[in-house]
Amino acid sequence: MKLSKNISAVITGGASGLGAAVSEILSSKNVKVTLFDSNEDKGKKQAKKISGFFKNVDVTSPESIRNGLIDARKIFGQERICINCAGIAPAMKTVSRGDAHDSELFSNVISVNLLGSFFVASQSASGMSSADEINKDGERGIIINTSSIAAFDGQIGQAAYAASKGGVASLTLPMARDLSSKGIRVVSIAPGVFETPILEAMPKEIQHNISSQIPFPNRLGKPEEFAFLIQHIIENIMINGEVIRIDGAIRMAPK
Repeated sequence: MKLSKNISAVITGGASGLGAAVSEILSSKNVKVTLFDSNEDKGKKQAKKISGFFKNVDVTSPESIRNGLIDARKIFGQERICINCAGIAPAMKTVSRGDAHDSELFSNVISVNLLGSFFVASQSASGMSSADEINKDGERGIIINTSSIAAFDGQIGQAAYAASKGGVASLTLPMARDLSSKGIRVVSIAPGVFETPILEAMPKEIQHNISSQIPFPNRLGKPEEFAFLIQHIIENIMINGEVIRIDGAIRMAPK
C-alpha cells in the first residue's frame, strides 16, 4: 500500500508511546489519522500535533468502537489502515502470599489487550471489505496488532499479560486467512522493551537492569523504531499472516 493523502488510518492507544510514534510517522506521509484512546487530554493534544482527529473510545465496548469508527469515517473516509496499540500490563503472580490471582484483573487484561484488539480489527475489516480496491493486487486494507515478546517469554507475574498477547499472536494467521479473499492483510508485531510511559515510570535502576539484558543494540527500543517497522509492513504487500519480533535479540529471563 502506498502511503498518501488518499489513505486514512485508525490507531488505538494513539495518545502516547508506540501509538503516538506511529501516528507521527503516518501523518508525515500525509495519511489522515484518527486516534482512539481513553486519555482525552493526551489524545486531543496528540491529534492536534499531527493534524488528526481524536475520539475517546473504550476498546472493550463494541458500541464505543462502532461509534468511534462512524465519526472517524465521517471526517476522513473509510480507514485502510487499522493499528491496535492500546493495552495494559498489570503484574500479578498466579498465587501471591497464598491468594489466587485476582480474577477481575485477569479478565480486564484479556478484555483490553485481546478482545479489544479483535473487536476493533473485526469492525474495521468489515468497513474495509466493502471499499474499493486500492492497487492492482486487489488490496483493500491492513490490520496491524501489537503482541509482545511476553507472548513467548512471559516472566513471573505476567500470566495475564502473556496470555493476552499470546492470544493476539495466535489470532494473526487465522485472521489473515479469513480476510485474504477481501484483500485485507493482518500482521502482528511483538515488541521487546521500548521507551514507553509505562517503562519510564519505573525507577532508573530497573530500567537499566532491563536494558542491560538486550544483546544489541544494548539499549531500550525507541518508539520511532517500532513506527518504522509499521511503515514497512504497510508498504510491503507480501508481509501477511506473520508475527514479527522487534527486540534486539532479547529473550526474557524468568524475572
